[in-house]
Amino acid sequence: MVQNVASVMAELEPEDFHLLSGVEQGMRFSEYVAREKLTEFSRLTTEDVDYRLDRCADRGLVERKTIQYEGFKLTFEGYDTLALHTFAERDTIEGVGSPLGVGKESDVYEAQSYKPVALKYHREGYTNFREVMKEREYTADRDHVSWLYTARKAAEREYDALETLYPDVSVPQPIDTNRHAIVMEKIDGVELSRTKLEPEQVLPILDLVLEEMQTAYREGYVHADMSEYNVFVTNEGVVVFDWPQAVPTDHENARELLTRDVENIVSYFERKYPQEISDVDRDAVAERLATDAFDSITEFTE
Repeated sequence: MVQNVASVMAELEPEDFHLLSGVEQGMRFSEYVAREKLTEFSRLTTEDVDYRLDRCADRGLVERKTIQYEGFKLTFEGYDTLALHTFAERDTIEGVGSPLGVGKESDVYEAQSYKPVALKYHREGYTNFREVMKEREYTADRDHVSWLYTARKAAEREYDALETLYPDVSVPQPIDTNRHAIVMEKIDGVELSRTKLEPEQVLPILDLVLEEMQTAYREGYVHADMSEYNVFVTNEGVVVFDWPQAVPTDHENARELLTRDVENIVSYFERKYPQEISDVDRDAVAERLATDAFDSITEFTE
């Protein structure tokens, strides 16, 4: 599991960050960066490169591999360190706390700023790189694609969507982004998948989710990964999060993806609350959302 690097930050010196940045630069061209190339990329002396490599390797920030040459690459901890260093320099965050959620494609931590915020590191491509390469269109036109690029593009895509949608759509407020990381509003709520709704709450909550999807479509985006795991239920309503796979509504598959999102969220409600909702016409609901004509799920239930 990738570890929280906040405790390592205080031990690092400016030259360590130069070394990490040099490895990052070199990884644009190859997975492992040859040791002799690091003097050029980091602008450090050979002796300093050797010393800094040992320091960073001991802290799990770089990985060493010897095949035809001795090469180094950033670990995700190393990449996290660079992003966190940038956020600290910008005064975006003052400290990092406990994890809020850890998954295959992202790790989220509580962070401290002028108020509690969420720090999200994208992990796309690190453990399932070939699968991500196949599925994510933002890697399709690249000859050499590292997991750094894949994770950074996912963060950029999500941040762009959040900036476009907030505050018209109930999404976390975006605050800052760097590399593969996003700082955003921390939501006080419970994941829909872990929420037990009372019978009288089921249809109103589903209405709220579908209304947010409708507004997002009107503002130019389809979530494209909607599920019970990407919705928070709060005291004020619902918040839709996790937007790295979002596509613009002028995308050739936008309507298909909207219908799939409707299928995913409606099917969840039908499975969990069969007494309250069943036999919803997904295509009809998606059509109403796309044409900004959705009012209530009760129009589609028996």
